Amino acid sequence: MGKRLLAIFATFFTFFAAYADEQTVFETSAPMIVSQGEAFRVEFNLNAKPDDKSFVAPSFEGFNVLAGPSVSHGQSMQIINGSMTRSFNYSITYVLQASNAGEYSVGVATIEVDGKSYSTRKTPIEVRAEGENREERNSNGYSGEQQTLEQRAAGQLAKDDLMLRLSLSRSTVYKGEAIRATLKLYSRVNIIGSEGAKLPTFNGFWSQDIEVEQGPFRETLNGKVYDAYNLGEYILYPQQSGKLTIEPAQITIVAQMFVRNNRPRNSFFDNTHDIYNLRKVLTSPSVSVSVKPFPADAPASFTGAVGRYTMEAHLSSAEIAANSSANIDVKISGTGNIGFIQAPKLVLPTSFELYDVKSTEQIRTTAAASSGFRKFEYPFIARAEGEYTIAPVEFTYFNPDTQKYVTLTSEDFTISILPDKNSPASSQVTSTLISKEDVRLLGTDIRFIKLTRPTLHSVVTPFILSPLYFVVVLAMVVLFVILYFVLRKRIRDSHNTALVKGRRANKVAVQRFRTAEKYMKEQNRHAFYEEMLRALWGYISDRFNIPIADLTKESIREELCRRGAVEQSKEITNIISRCEEAQYSPIESASMTEVYSQGIEIISKIESIVKK
Repeated sequence: MGKRLLAIFATFFTFFAAYADEQTVFETSAPMIVSQGEAFRVEFNLNAKPDDKSFVAPSFEGFNVLAGPSVSHGQSMQIINGSMTRSFNYSITYVLQASNAGEYSVGVATIEVDGKSYSTRKTPIEVRAEGENREERNSNGYSGEQQTLEQRAAGQLAKDDLMLRLSLSRSTVYKGEAIRATLKLYSRVNIIGSEGAKLPTFNGFWSQDIEVEQGPFRETLNGKVYDAYNLGEYILYPQQSGKLTIEPAQITIVAQMFVRNNRPRNSFFDNTHDIYNLRKVLTSPSVSVSVKPFPADAPASFTGAVGRYTMEAHLSSAEIAANSSANIDVKISGTGNIGFIQAPKLVLPTSFELYDVKSTEQIRTTAAASSGFRKFEYPFIARAEGEYTIAPVEFTYFNPDTQKYVTLTSEDFTISILPDKNSPASSQVTSTLISKEDVRLLGTDIRFIKLTRPTLHSVVTPFILSPLYFVVVLAMVVLFVILYFVLRKRIRDSHNTALVKGRRANKVAVQRFRTAEKYMKEQNRHAFYEEMLRALWGYISDRFNIPIADLTKESIREELCRRGAVEQSKEITNIISRCEEAQYSPIESASMTEVYSQGIEIISKIESIVKK
């Protein structure tokens, strides 16, 4: 019996605790737009039980009160996993009518709960004249009786009741500077659905999606209050200078319209309105961005980083043995286009061997920009012992706020290379002792010195001036000439950056495909499609010597068609489009295995055609 009483008390304690923790909300519910002479409802909703006779109605200036207040209330209780929750709903309803057209508002209402006062906010309501709707309907060539329900519903929808807008945080930026783009839907009618959304394409930009709350939110635009919905928010990084245009977005909205019918009205409570779901295609205006190029005289260590950054660099060990490995770590942190930062150049002594640079990153994208860090690890092996000084690492970025280049420089690195104790060469001792055979020869190697003029002659034919001598000399001259022209061609080719990049294009693409394959096995969709795009874009840029900043799908098609690869130009741009859609679409629209195979195949086809 005692346990049952304890359980009952615990249940009541949980009930009252849950009821006390619920936040009290008191708000107004009313339509944003009504017609002149139309009756409509205004509700004041409270999620708690109010104190008796504590409700104070607002001022309904500009409206006629046809009915009200009508009070309704209800409550519900729910127990899930032993946890009890209770909700209470208290509603006060008025029926109003506006006699004149114009902008009005429902005033502030107050109510008390447990002695504490709560208030609503002013709610704006636009009253439209009936003449406006008649003029719109008559302008279409129909009378009120001749019009269909769809035509009457369309006639009640003003041009600015539904709008789709893409807004930018700034319209003039530097190349690589972040821009926040927000796609919003503004509505003054009741929306019940949407169809066929076509998001904007950001040609010339590198874009990243941002997770935002969709809404709706109350916002004022052009002096009118709307319900605003966030359809998408992006961080854009322009990849080329000049004027870039963002193509329009499009969406079909299904709006629920209350259309006055032509039936006679016997009483106020008769249903004199029909409900029609009107489909409206909305298109956002195109938006242009002016992208300024970087200032001239950029330092050699500048590779396109834009924002604000700091740099840390340190040597893993200041003393190692010869033939041992060490590494230098460089960490760049800050805010900006941090995902595009390249590894700074590191110059090592000639006796050091530098291996592939490893990079790790931690980047977080917000509504302002991308922030985080990129860390580069330079592994190397020192072959010769001695004291060495490694030149400092330099990193340059462009600060758009100050419009200046900023160069960050690390300190010099001093490292001591000790002898390698494990090397066989170090255990060898150079000996000047002679062998036993040499010792025995010492007894007979002292000869009598002849005092007369010696008669010496060669026992063999001298090599110099012999036929073999001339053959060897001629062969050396020919070999020297050949080596001269070969080395001269290599030196000339090494200075030809475009030729070097073109020859390495296929190799670099294969390395990036291997990285993409690793992401594919890990089921990392975003990283896979990002690496595939880098492989495809990078191959075209290196192979045909087209800067990344000037590379577009159209320029790819033109270049490949000029070289006779017409079909391949369509295939590679199609694969790029599929990768871009799959990267930023929440639904997987392409198979990673299929995209990977097609990417390797199209590079092979282009390579075979270009080499012909």
